[in-house]
Amino acid sequence: MSHPQSHPQNHTVLISGAGIAGPALAHWLGRHGFRPTVVELAPALRPGGQAVDFRGETHLSALDRMGILGELRRIQTGGSPMTFVDADDNPLLHLPAEFAGGDIEVLRGDLSRVLQEASLPTTEYLFGDSITSLTETPTGVDATFRNAPPRTFDLVIGADGLHSHVRRLAFGPESDHVTHLGYYAATWTLPHTPALHRSTNPTNPTGSTAYNAPGRLASVGISRTDPTRAGAFLVFASPELTYDRHDPEAHKAILKQAFAGLPWKVDHLLDSLADADDLYFDSISRADVPTWSTGRIALVGDAACGATIGGMGTGTGIVAAYVLAGELSRSPHDHRAAFARYESLLRPYAQGCQKGGDRTGPFLAPATKLGLRLRNGLLSRRRILDWMLKAGEDVTTLPLPTYTTAPEAVPTTH
Repeated sequence: MSHPQSHPQNHTVLISGAGIAGPALAHWLGRHGFRPTVVELAPALRPGGQAVDFRGETHLSALDRMGILGELRRIQTGGSPMTFVDADDNPLLHLPAEFAGGDIEVLRGDLSRVLQEASLPTTEYLFGDSITSLTETPTGVDATFRNAPPRTFDLVIGADGLHSHVRRLAFGPESDHVTHLGYYAATWTLPHTPALHRSTNPTNPTGSTAYNAPGRLASVGISRTDPTRAGAFLVFASPELTYDRHDPEAHKAILKQAFAGLPWKVDHLLDSLADADDLYFDSISRADVPTWSTGRIALVGDAACGATIGGMGTGTGIVAAYVLAGELSRSPHDHRAAFARYESLLRPYAQGCQKGGDRTGPFLAPATKLGLRLRNGLLSRRRILDWMLKAGEDVTTLPLPTYTTAPEAVPTTH
């Protein structure tokens, strides 16, 4: 169904977050005639990072409508096969590339770059800055920033992830909306050596090798962009911990304590933490927000309905950005109605995808030896793998509305 296009002309939208959903939303808002500004705490887009994937017709259709599907196919990784081994590197379970990599898998940094480039003609970017306050008025939202001067916007959208700053400012404390799922995860890069990694799939040497102990997983794989580097991935079960989320030295200490004494290559991985300057460490958690908007402020992507790992948040964020911008284009002067339609369309879909995140920790690092044997035995059966892949595709299916975009995007004047 095609909806008539209104031209909002001077409708300004502030978007917090330049990861995935933020630039995707900015792209679509620009195509609908809005004037988006994206503010991002980091000084620049982060290169590299973990692989993210898209699976199913809905994800691929959203990418195709953006005009970036061909570019993502060109830069895709080829998937992420994963081999679980014992302490002596004997294979216990092999998961094929499509299990984790879906239909298209790309590095997160590459995806962010492609999305930002698609949005640049109509979008202003403020890197190295963040919102410090939001005050809604009858005609807009007054925003103050850490560095930039105060400004007023018609709308504000939080696309800033599971730990959304906009959500804290406008919807209440994080503890009201984020649930710890019993695990923590970490990634970082380290020098690659032949002894560090064995690939059981010579057609895709970037596959990873993983070792399990009850409640813990240690994995390593060769970098997809630099064969002299490797990527470490650790997961461990734990009650919720108290620590400074912005202190990498505290994160390293937690990891060393959680994995101390394990065999395989674990000591080598822990030793490499001393020189790691790109450590990512976070809880595996889920965001649940009772309503995704309040007045002129709304949430999209993981900020609204996210999971740290396994909740298909990347694809959901792309789809949600498309729908949110499209619904705003249908009633550019009635944001409340647009936000309500957006949430009505997306919430059941997003929550269905999000449920996968609840199972990620127990799947990657089962809590008992029996749980490890059961996982390895079940997933060694191709029939079970095929069923899980089909179930994942069914969850990601949503009929996408069709929105009419402006005849010509208006370049930003900033």
